[in-house]
Amino acid sequence: MMKHHDAARPAEEDLREERPAGDADVIVVGAGPTGFMLAAELCLSGVRPLVLERQPRPRDTPKAGGLGGQILELLRYRGLLERFEAACTGPAPAPRFPFGGVHLDFTELPDPPMHALPLPQQLLERLLGERAGELGVDLRRGHEVTGVSQDDDAVTVDVRGPDGPYRTSTRYLVGCDGARSRIRGWAGIPFPGTTYPEVNRLAQVTLPHTVTVLGNGDLDIPGFGTIRAGFTRTSHGLLGVGSSPGTQSVSLYTVEDETTEYDDDVPMTLAELQDSVHRVLGAHLPLAGSTRLSRFTFKAHQAERYRAGRILLAGDAAHLFPATGVALNAGMLDAVNLAWKLAADLHGTAPAGLLDTYHTERHLAGARTLLHTRAQVALRRGHDAAAEALRDVFTELLTDEQPLRRMGALVAGTDIRYPMPGSHHHPLTGTFAPDLTLHTDQGVTSVADLLHTARPVLLDLADRPELRQIARDWRHLLDVHTAKTDDRPADALLIRPDGHVAWAAGLDESTDSAMPPLREALSAWFGTL
Repeated sequence: MMKHHDAARPAEEDLREERPAGDADVIVVGAGPTGFMLAAELCLSGVRPLVLERQPRPRDTPKAGGLGGQILELLRYRGLLERFEAACTGPAPAPRFPFGGVHLDFTELPDPPMHALPLPQQLLERLLGERAGELGVDLRRGHEVTGVSQDDDAVTVDVRGPDGPYRTSTRYLVGCDGARSRIRGWAGIPFPGTTYPEVNRLAQVTLPHTVTVLGNGDLDIPGFGTIRAGFTRTSHGLLGVGSSPGTQSVSLYTVEDETTEYDDDVPMTLAELQDSVHRVLGAHLPLAGSTRLSRFTFKAHQAERYRAGRILLAGDAAHLFPATGVALNAGMLDAVNLAWKLAADLHGTAPAGLLDTYHTERHLAGARTLLHTRAQVALRRGHDAAAEALRDVFTELLTDEQPLRRMGALVAGTDIRYPMPGSHHHPLTGTFAPDLTLHTDQGVTSVADLLHTARPVLLDLADRPELRQIARDWRHLLDVHTAKTDDRPADALLIRPDGHVAWAAGLDESTDSAMPPLREALSAWFGTL
């Protein structure tokens, strides 16, 4: 069970436990989705993390309303996706996603390149917290980190707990403490970028029956007329309406240019939303109630480095994106990439430079996400005829399948190909491993099934005993499997714990050609024996 230290009712035995020195291999600061994901992945890799969260109880301020992109595949590879799907607040939405004031519409594709789950962040955090608890994570709520210092061997952490200050130490500390990360500041890591002068308000509301939802999704407002579904631009901002005929439940979205600084912990009210709609539209929209109200500003920032000695950053502490629907995906994937590398370092099996690849790979991924979210700013913020022409041209391009799929992969984060050491690279190396159906002597399984335990895998798809023999030297660190699959993409795959392919043998590639790069990849990622 998770050791959960509640700030409201500390027990005497807890007080003794709260003050040990060096009580965790890794301290994770922040019990949000990224922090919980990192803690769980560390446990899978045999590392005992401690999570410190300054808030005494889970936040109930609405934030993200769903989860989408590559992280859904990763959750499936950990055997968790069905559990998350079962907790969803409604059916999976149609694969149609906003992109800078237009839409990426995948509804006509038989295999959309991006999916999403209607899973509000509060519920997501609860599920991830339950998972972390099942794995034995030590979570301490109401414990605020007030300072950190580090040397070559450890990080010293000053904490203010419910019973006063104490000091502890750890071999590594990871800041998952959000956009205003104090860990980032104490580590001296610059966070350059841009804050856009706009405020976005997003809500799921109930309309009174005086407002009619028309068959095409438009809204008929007494005394005003019709508000069309989709986006309406005015000289005062942007209004988005998403509705379904036959229901009075509607999604509303407003964007206004503002320089107001809002406290993220102060929730938006229904009156604030109505005032925003009135300013943008010039009309009063009656609202009967709400099930979700959230407000956010848009920032484009990325930490110059994700590591400073023994202090690392993940999630919003490392990057902020000026568009919705991507931050959770990026942050949780940071966690998965980092955990197994930290664990290898702590277990003494990491090759030189392994932990530095966390910055190399995830900074690249963050830069790709910044690329498309900044492009969304350009599409979204223009209000003149030239901007409308740009959106029209962009929309026209997306009627063709190839650019539509390319944009979907970019937003989902599935187009990432990490740079790999060596010069012999199969097209699959650096990419997320395909989930092949596998036929073995024990029955039918899949690549996803093999990665539930977060251990690296050498998968032999062409009965290549000479390749398996090489991997046996690393058998204490990875699992070796032999299987057959239809239309195999390679003779063998070396898959890292985060699901990315570290090496692949080409179809019928000769032993002399395949063996040296396999040995090189094993040494580069799992150490020289």
